[in-house]
Amino acid sequence: MFRQILNWKTLLAMIGVLIVSGTIFYSQYLARKIAKEEKLKVEQWVEAGKFLFVSPPDADTRLASMILTENKTIPIIETNEKDSIFSYVNLDSAKAANDPMFVKQKLQHFKSTHTPIDWTDPKDSTRHNRYYYGDSKLLKEVRYYPLIQLCIVALFIIITIFSIRSSFRSTQNQVWAGMAKETAHQLGTPVSSLEGWVEMLKDKPADQKIVQELEKDVDRLRLVSDRFGKIGSSPHLELTNLVTQINRMMDYMRKRATGKITLVLNSGGKGTVMALVSPPLFDWVIENLLKNALDAMEGKGTIEVTISEDEKKVFIDVSDTGKGIARKNISLLFKPGFTTKKRGWGLGLSLSKRIIEQYHKGEIFIKQSEWGKGTTFRIVLKK
Repeated sequence: MFRQILNWKTLLAMIGVLIVSGTIFYSQYLARKIAKEEKLKVEQWVEAGKFLFVSPPDADTRLASMILTENKTIPIIETNEKDSIFSYVNLDSAKAANDPMFVKQKLQHFKSTHTPIDWTDPKDSTRHNRYYYGDSKLLKEVRYYPLIQLCIVALFIIITIFSIRSSFRSTQNQVWAGMAKETAHQLGTPVSSLEGWVEMLKDKPADQKIVQELEKDVDRLRLVSDRFGKIGSSPHLELTNLVTQINRMMDYMRKRATGKITLVLNSGGKGTVMALVSPPLFDWVIENLLKNALDAMEGKGTIEVTISEDEKKVFIDVSDTGKGIARKNISLLFKPGFTTKKRGWGLGLSLSKRIIEQYHKGEIFIKQSEWGKGTTFRIVLKK
């Protein structure tokens, strides 16, 4: 799937580059062609003006007059040899009337755009006129067209990539949900069988402590099955006392940790901190964080869960005194499949992130981690 997306991106990029390159080359070709034609028109316009100036009274000036009047697109400014402005055509007359600098600014722009056409009065050789001209609106549009085309192609590529990513995420979510529900289904059969065996053991003389512990583990399996069954469905959020909920999970993990590991719950002296959560799924997140902390400490150390709140949010910090997380791995920690352990699929933290962010509309992130000293994960829930 990732390779297919990469191939799509490459293909789209190549198509975009080809379209833009072809557009730029063709637009530049058209711009040069139009620029040559406009220069020729300006030269004809100057010659027509010269003809009217020097022609005898009985000369036929209709063609020259027509050339002068037909130029309605190319802006031209007439100056003397010292660039003092005499006249102009095809400029914004309203701006020229209200802004004395408008025509002068246009003149400076025309100087940088095209070489002027010089004309010497045949009757007075000391009189030299210059004709500066700019680009017509059509020529400007042709020159700016590649930029517009580039923006359109870039927008097209962005929208297409976004659509592919959205489709991939949707497929990925369906895979996650399908895998979770299939796991729940597969767990259901052996759990039901184990429950039957536990009931049979209760009716026979046996070590009741073993039966009780076995029953707890069967309940645990049922809870795991229930959790997987809820993935992909809209969970029912309940107003829950987080102090009680987290303390119950810590008791469960405390019995399965070594004697050299201490688990501490710090709620700032509060016995009640309420928030809307799905208890089975929220327990799953806390369990994942506690298990990661246990693995990081390698048999000894302290895990502290701190619960605090303000007017709008509840904060849960899970801190350990383990080996910490390498800086290069911090950005990868919540990605599916990433793990530094020899065993496991690397799905625990990814599922935890999905549960907190998608189902509880909260946040989960690494608050701080220092190599050799430990890590703190933070969960933020809305009240």
